[in-house]
Amino acid sequence: HIRRIKLLNTMMLRTAASRGMIRKLGNAATICQTRVPIVATCARSNSGGSSSAPPPPPPPSNAGAAASSVKYAKTTAGTGDPEGSGSTGFSTRGPVTWPALGLVAIAAASAVSYYKIERERRLENAMGKIVSSESGWSPNPELLARRQYVRTKWGWFPKEDAFGGAGKPAIGGPWSLVDLDGNMVTNESFKGKWTLLYFGFARCPDICPSEMVKIGKVMDTLEKEHPKLRGQIQPIFVSIDPARDSLKALRDYAKDFHPSYVFLTGAPQQVQAMAKKYRVYMSKADETEDGDYLVDHSIVVYFHDETGDIADCFTQSMRPSDIVEKVVERMTFVPSY
Repeated sequence: HIRRIKLLNTMMLRTAASRGMIRKLGNAATICQTRVPIVATCARSNSGGSSSAPPPPPPPSNAGAAASSVKYAKTTAGTGDPEGSGSTGFSTRGPVTWPALGLVAIAAASAVSYYKIERERRLENAMGKIVSSESGWSPNPELLARRQYVRTKWGWFPKEDAFGGAGKPAIGGPWSLVDLDGNMVTNESFKGKWTLLYFGFARCPDICPSEMVKIGKVMDTLEKEHPKLRGQIQPIFVSIDPARDSLKALRDYAKDFHPSYVFLTGAPQQVQAMAKKYRVYMSKADETEDGDYLVDHSIVVYFHDETGDIADCFTQSMRPSDIVEKVVERMTFVPSY
């Protein structure tokens, strides 16, 4: 009996130790508390029912409730409130807010508007100084001829012409050659006349004669339908083969074409310089052993106004009636402003 009492005391001491661990470790408390009734039950069965029953197990401690609350608690990491009290003392908003973004957008829009207004004002002043000059202005003088501008109620606009808003191509310029009488002729010699200028050579087998006959038909049509305009037009032929097109050869060649033609030639350097200004392509082709050859060249008729500026260009595909229509349109064009 004494031995059983000692064993029971030992079990009770173990139970007390387990209760101490429950206070420290919440998760282990639940397991330890489930063992206490089992031990007490075993003790009662071993004592034969003669010993008094051990006290009932204590109610669950606060440590178990804490463990349960920890299990289902929401973390407060990153909120600036390590205690979870709900009052952090810090602002949860970031460094950029919607009002700040709105102010930035307003400032940016104001800057862009000011830039556009200032740019237009400076451009207006520059246009008034440059484009209203006698020489005019061009965004790219190598490709587009200079144009004079006029001030309208909508601002500065190029002086209207038959070429429209695109402007005239930068073709032509000063030149000097020799006529069939050996006299020096320049571009200034035809001021006050509208000119039809063609580049070719006397030994051309087909294309040059065809184009010159076409211009002859244009002159005859203008003589019948627009005699006043016909009197203001001068067709010109420029030889691109000065090595073989002597003055005598050109005189013989001129007999086969319209009598109003003016035939010009010159030194090779003069001809090349003029052809370059008109962007005329020319190259020797099919040269034979005895030195005979053909000349590949551009097939274009350049139409100039009375000031010497380019007014239009007529290609090989155009018929005489098409050229007549264009010539009349250019010569009778009246700008709207």
